[in-house]
Amino acid sequence: MPQVIHSIGTGLFVVMLALAGYGAAGMVGGAVPANTGWTAPVDGVRILVESNGVHTGLVLPKVAAGVDWRALARAEDLADPRYAGYDHVAIGWGDRRFYVETPTWRDVRPATVAAAALGSGQTVLHVEHIALPSPGDQARVVTLRPAEYRRLAAFVRGSFGPRGWHRTGYGMDDAFYAATGRYDALRTCNSWTGDALRAAGVRIGAWTPFPVTVLGWFAA
Repeated sequence: MPQVIHSIGTGLFVVMLALAGYGAAGMVGGAVPANTGWTAPVDGVRILVESNGVHTGLVLPKVAAGVDWRALARAEDLADPRYAGYDHVAIGWGDRRFYVETPTWRDVRPATVAAAALGSGQTVLHVEHIALPSPGDQARVVTLRPAEYRRLAAFVRGSFGPRGWHRTGYGMDDAFYAATGRYDALRTCNSWTGDALRAAGVRIGAWTPFPVTVLGWFAA
């Protein structure tokens, strides 16, 4: 019995050490800048980077700089199509099971987190039809040049899978769509947000696995 207890204790120590190492690596990766020469323009396309404490995402105008999201984010995909009348969409990417089952921190389950961390090829985009939210601690404004916004939009469009699986979301104004890409501990919903901004040319961390490593780059 002492040997069993010792083995369990060793196993827990290794797991805790791995989690601590992952957390430290994520914070370092989030602090190392990419696109170091980028500065925000005075005028341009105004987007927001938002977080609900678990997932980060992008709040985008439905029509701007030659980009129109209405063909992908359709009114008929919502539980209440009237919400498609709003002029912005909030878009985030992640593991299908983790995203669908964890709208807030209180919904997080260890088994769901562990399964997502091990990796999944079943990913989704979560699209919510909204009015532009007020900037704050959990919604940071980023202004992009039209060409930068089009690069960001191209990245997001490339994350949509072929039109097929989709379902209504958490409420009346949102929906989930099949996405491309594999989710795991290295490519999380938050690193996807960072990847999108990096593709646009925005100054942000080289690897952004946590909400703080995304929002921390932009003033509240």
